[in-house]
Amino acid sequence: MVRLGFVIGFVAVIGVLLSGLAAWRAHDQELTIDRIALSRAIDVHASLVQERLIERELLARVASGLFRSPATVQANMLHPLRASIYAFKTDFVIAGWVAHLQPSELSEASATLAAAGFPNPHIRSFDDSPRDLGSLDKPIDVLMDVEPQNAETNAFAGRSLDEHPILGPMLAQAMQTKTSVVSDPVNLLQPDGPMGLVIATPVFPEGSDTAAGFVTFSYRLASLMLTNDELSLFSVVLKDPRNPASEWIADDSGNVTTRLRRPADPVPLVLRTVTFGGRDWSLGYYPKTNSALRAQRLAVVVAAIGLALTSIICGLFGYVAYNNLRLSREIQVRISFERRLTAVIDELNHRVKNILAVIQSIVTRTLRHGSDIEVARELLIGRIHAMSNVVSLLSESQWQGVKLRGLFEARAIPNADRIAVDGPDITVSARAAQSLSLLFFELASHSDEGLSLVGKHPHVVAHWAVDGDGSESMFRFRWEEFNTSAATRREDSDFGIILLDRVAPEALGGYSKRYFTEVSYVYELAAPMETVVDMIERDRTQQISAPIKPATASDR
Repeated sequence: MVRLGFVIGFVAVIGVLLSGLAAWRAHDQELTIDRIALSRAIDVHASLVQERLIERELLARVASGLFRSPATVQANMLHPLRASIYAFKTDFVIAGWVAHLQPSELSEASATLAAAGFPNPHIRSFDDSPRDLGSLDKPIDVLMDVEPQNAETNAFAGRSLDEHPILGPMLAQAMQTKTSVVSDPVNLLQPDGPMGLVIATPVFPEGSDTAAGFVTFSYRLASLMLTNDELSLFSVVLKDPRNPASEWIADDSGNVTTRLRRPADPVPLVLRTVTFGGRDWSLGYYPKTNSALRAQRLAVVVAAIGLALTSIICGLFGYVAYNNLRLSREIQVRISFERRLTAVIDELNHRVKNILAVIQSIVTRTLRHGSDIEVARELLIGRIHAMSNVVSLLSESQWQGVKLRGLFEARAIPNADRIAVDGPDITVSARAAQSLSLLFFELASHSDEGLSLVGKHPHVVAHWAVDGDGSESMFRFRWEEFNTSAATRREDSDFGIILLDRVAPEALGGYSKRYFTEVSYVYELAAPMETVVDMIERDRTQQISAPIKPATASDR
């Protein structure tokens, strides 16, 4: 049997090791495949974004190169370019011609805008607020033409952009570097419009190093850099060039918002840099799914399958072992049962002998020579009833003991409803319960006898308490009958005196005393709590009454 157990354990260990190895391999391969797929998808997206940016920058350069000797003060400069800029099929929001005008050219520019039919031809600030043109001493950049032309875009013509907090520095840089320049993210069309970028390319007249103006194209930031497939493995963000801790992100509707990344937030899995308008832009990629978690789940599935197969194999060996051990277990159970039955019979014999001895003593003392047969008959019935009642209470608790208060609530105690009971609710042992039950019956029955002598009910108080702690604790019981004196109370019987003074104290290993006061009859009993509770007897009874457990391999 030991050899079979060793074989089962060996097979189980091998199965667990193989299952763990397979799970580790599955985890490693799944994680590697996910990382390769994610890396390729990110590279493809970054390449597409870069190609898209190159197309838009090329459009701006081509548009600026198509100008031939541009005149500064014109409102239809984009007209010859309309066919060309639409041929690129780029998704720009608005294209514009921004003229670099001298202060002396502003009046002519306003008249040109009015002649072109723009609704507000006055030269004004970028936010449509009036601008003091007479105090100007340097050129300004004025939007002179837009494409497409509609009710919303036509209202932009005539705005000066040199004071714009984002577009102004962009135009100044383009003038200085003489090349295409892209702005920081800015709201397009309206102050709360979609977020986008504006690229400006300077236009130079033939033979001049000073730009006559700028061709500008604006694009939505979402479609330019942040668009992505719904089934993509990642989400893309744009690092804010003005604040490295801030990120621009687009939702499913194409709305772009900014969020501040806290130190505790996860960092992008991959960063890619794209170039647009002479500056670098950083794209961050966050995986939508947790590759490590997916790999762990797959590993768990593989390990579960391996462990299931191992369990089946071990189960076959276990079935054989079980059949071999079943007969041995049945024999062990039978032996245990017989041993327990013998112990129960011995304990029952011991308790029956004790009860019979007590009953014999009760009968002998009650039916003594010369006693009144009727009185003796009532006392004998009452005392045996008290014994029977306490045996019933012990049987209900499987001889684990009886609540002391329950002895007073029993029907075997005469006039129990007239007794005031006070004391902690302790559980006394079977032996103590038998002695205390007879003691209480004897005290209560003699209290009842005094009724006929005094013509009124005695007031009886039964009080007990526990003094001290641990092995030094003492049980103290006090019985006091008021409205009773030595002259009115009938003397205790011989059996009662023996029970009160000797049997009950000796059974509990204590001592007692009884006496009269001026107004009452008092009986006191003191005994060690170890004897009253008797944990040794309770533990032995509990072991005998415990259910028999089948023997196991470890027991053998």
